[in-house]
Amino acid sequence: MAHMYCAMTTTKDWRAEFQRLEGAYAPGTMRSYYSDVQAFVDWCEARGHAPFPSDVETVCTFIEDQGKEKAASTVRRRLYAIRKVHRLLRLADPTHDEDINLSLRRVRRAKLTRPRQAKGLTRDYLDRFIAGEPDTPWGLRNRAMLSLGYELLTRRSELVALKSEDIAPRADGTLQVLVRRSKSDPFGQGRLAFTSRHTAALVESWLDWRGPHISWLFCPIYHGKAIARDLSTTTVKRIIKTAAKREGLDPDTVGEFSGHSLRVGAAQDLLSMGHDTAAIMRAGGWKSINVLARYLEQAEHNVWT
Repeated sequence: MAHMYCAMTTTKDWRAEFQRLEGAYAPGTMRSYYSDVQAFVDWCEARGHAPFPSDVETVCTFIEDQGKEKAASTVRRRLYAIRKVHRLLRLADPTHDEDINLSLRRVRRAKLTRPRQAKGLTRDYLDRFIAGEPDTPWGLRNRAMLSLGYELLTRRSELVALKSEDIAPRADGTLQVLVRRSKSDPFGQGRLAFTSRHTAALVESWLDWRGPHISWLFCPIYHGKAIARDLSTTTVKRIIKTAAKREGLDPDTVGEFSGHSLRVGAAQDLLSMGHDTAAIMRAGGWKSINVLARYLEQAEHNVWT
């Protein structure tokens, strides 16, 4: 009974301590931390283990058990969350032991599958999806979002985080856009990007309807009225998948599209047009070539076939 009381008390403590991270990490990262630590806590309590402080044997068993159902990347992320919570609680950290590394390697070797790659929303799809949007306020917004997300090579989180103050018209009819935050830019220094005249016109049409009273560049629409709050990242995925269904694409193809498809497709198109990897990395704000390389594999196949 005393053991159960201790475990419950510590379980409450970790959530209180995690509040210290608010503002220091992106909301998506915080959601992952909470869900991953909760998964560990639930697993431990179901087996009668105290989650905090944990020990090497418990963490190793958790890792290998999780690896039976979860992707290796998810297991690794959960290990980092366990490490973070031990540090926040100022407890001895068991996650750097060599046995932990061996357990993680076993999980990776048992799942020798390639990471699932989102289907690229390349220019041919983009033009079809934009043309298929209805002549409604939702269509105005979605056309602008699709075109802007493609030309800026944005992550879905970057696209919904844009504010009206982040765009500035240029003399030639294009837009300069400050993309403020991303996974590779946690302190919000941002990167500058530029649009075509066509995309600038789509954004202007949307803003003419939305009005000047909303700070978010893109916002929800309810009963035909613009709502002064930001969109969720899932909205980007939903817009893309809905457009794909409207074009009559087969269900398997529709399922391959995701909220990252704009970024993937634009990168693939740039490579097909002859731009080198360094230029594409600068355009999309990539810090590591490894992720970009996966995006570009299909484009390289198309170039040489």
